Amino acid sequence: MSWFYYILDHLHEVQTQTFEHLYLTGISLILASIVGITVGVSIIKKEKLASLIISLVGVIQTIPSLALLGFLLPVFGIGAVPAIIALFLYALLPIVRNTYIGIKEIDPAIIEAALGMGMSRFQLLRIVQIPIAFPVILGGIRTSAVINVGVATLCALIAAGGLGEFIFRGISLNNPSMILAGAIPASVLAIFIDLFLGYIQKHINHVWKLIAPLIIVLSAVFLLYPKGEVSHMKSKLTAGFNSEFIERGDGYIGLNELYDLPISIKEMEIGLMYEALENGDVDVIDGFSTDGRIKAYNLKSLVDDKQYFPPYFAAPLVHRQALLDNPSLSDALQLLSNTVTDEDITQLNYLVDREQQSIKDVAAQYLKNKQLPFSLKAGHHSEPDVVIGSKAFTESFILAHLFAMVIEGNTGLRTELKLGFGGTKLLFDALRTKEIDLYPEYTGTGLLVLLQPQDTILDRLGSDPNAIFQYTKTEFQQLHNVTWLDPLGFNNTFALMMRREHADSLQIETISDLSTYLQTE
Repeated sequence: MSWFYYILDHLHEVQTQTFEHLYLTGISLILASIVGITVGVSIIKKEKLASLIISLVGVIQTIPSLALLGFLLPVFGIGAVPAIIALFLYALLPIVRNTYIGIKEIDPAIIEAALGMGMSRFQLLRIVQIPIAFPVILGGIRTSAVINVGVATLCALIAAGGLGEFIFRGISLNNPSMILAGAIPASVLAIFIDLFLGYIQKHINHVWKLIAPLIIVLSAVFLLYPKGEVSHMKSKLTAGFNSEFIERGDGYIGLNELYDLPISIKEMEIGLMYEALENGDVDVIDGFSTDGRIKAYNLKSLVDDKQYFPPYFAAPLVHRQALLDNPSLSDALQLLSNTVTDEDITQLNYLVDREQQSIKDVAAQYLKNKQLPFSLKAGHHSEPDVVIGSKAFTESFILAHLFAMVIEGNTGLRTELKLGFGGTKLLFDALRTKEIDLYPEYTGTGLLVLLQPQDTILDRLGSDPNAIFQYTKTEFQQLHNVTWLDPLGFNNTFALMMRREHADSLQIETISDLSTYLQTE
């Protein structure tokens, strides 16, 4: 029942996100109903065109949701607009098809009788065909509504809001209560909408005259009611933060407590933040100090003048059983120890993110430059000796490839890559349960997100990278039977970033400067 108490504790946010979810679903469904019924009616007498149109809207259903959102982003940016367009497109097929079939299958004798009474084509459609076919048409609308409630959860990835925010935060942090806080209201919403439309469909003869006014009222509510911001506040600037950063122990919550940052937040997928910042959709993002996109987009990393973020030195995190089963594994990975500088990893990230070079080619060229033996065939064995995981961002992908190439190039071990886990705790649980054998992790993340020690311990460790590494290594061995190998050499700490010209124009150099600006009337 922990999920129930979690919902109670976050009731206002659940209510807001439920309305945002209903907003996205309602607008898209109303638009799809208007267009879908119009298209369905217009192709009644044109069988070849009908077959083509229904096939075309059917093709849209086969496009993966995330891919469709990705296609829309360059044109419409982030937020509700691309989400509503995507949901509108997904809702079309059942409505168009049911409208066409519902009218097409009306008894021809009824049509002949109506025409014999002198009805025009428009009168025939309005008085006879639509009323008779409406239960079938409503069945299509009902199907589209349920589909859209589910698909709308993905729209949280593009800062459109909705119940998907809880779901993706929960996945990132492996928090079942948080996942259920989004999933349960979404399920209840889908059931309620289905039952409501089912009642109308069943009692269509009694509620027929109420349908048009109901549609008008609902349309006015959805179109005129302002959609709320995620953080329920308005501020001078807007931040784009990913789900994990918002909730994790070394993320926004603690940062806000230390610096006091009253800023509106748009929650979005990590890969979209930089593009959103460049396009001016947001003003501040969280990022990583070694990200190549800082250079590519001419961004400014704000100085963490109160030293909130600890050192984040990257290192292989390995299950101890994997080291026992494969004695040569440790020696191979140690070849990368203290070889990767901040400048190295920043350049590798830049080549992948901005120059669009393949991760495999970038990793291979780096190892070649370092004169380290490696294998180009690494990471793709169906029966591997070692399984390597990664998080869902460029740097983690690169490091996982480096690990695989070095292991296979210096041992007889076969590797497999499982890339793109959705969050730190999800990936770490996969390691603890031996679903993977190792992955690249950061000392600061291990300390604050996975260990979460008491404040007295944090005060004692301070920001000493060696002290943090030794403490983290010891605790992980004792508590989780996993070990940290030596760090790779670079420190990829968190950072808040702004467009350089924007930060300069506001004279913002540090996070304290940002706080002062936000609090100035």
